[in-house]
Amino acid sequence: MTGFHLAQVNVGRIVAPLDGPELADFVALQPEINGLADRSPGFVWRMVDDEGADATGIRADRNDALLLINCSVWESLAALRDFTYRSDHLRVLSRRREWFRRALEPHLALWWIPAGHRPTLAEALERVALVREHGPGPTAFTLRDPHPAPAAAELA
Repeated sequence: MTGFHLAQVNVGRIVAPLDGPELADFVALQPEINGLADRSPGFVWRMVDDEGADATGIRADRNDALLLINCSVWESLAALRDFTYRSDHLRVLSRRREWFRRALEPHLALWWIPAGHRPTLAEALERVALVREHGPGPTAFTLRDPHPAPAAAELA
């Protein structure tokens, strides 16, 4: 136990408004996939909007209603990977091109946080910006280029 958890954020621009027919399957699958995350081993927390079911009402950019954000916290990199690639989430992930425009720049960031901390929207967007501007590093990285959790001594 390191005293740290793993935060993840990804942002994506949907192909149409959430209430349009193009996103009907995506919207319908949200409760199932969020419930799956909530019950997954190693899951700690996920960002939700004022409605409390998901994050689709959170605006990462007030001028862009098609930009969605997903932010969650996990006990470990292994727990996040298991949910992402070894659960029914993969079935939804495989359809992302139907619902999201292809990202032209990095859209995902991971970073270690003290256990108990909950990332803010600003903090999450800052981590994506770090990956975009500097590439993966110890303060913001990707699933392909992970960094280990800080040592417990670094908590002090």
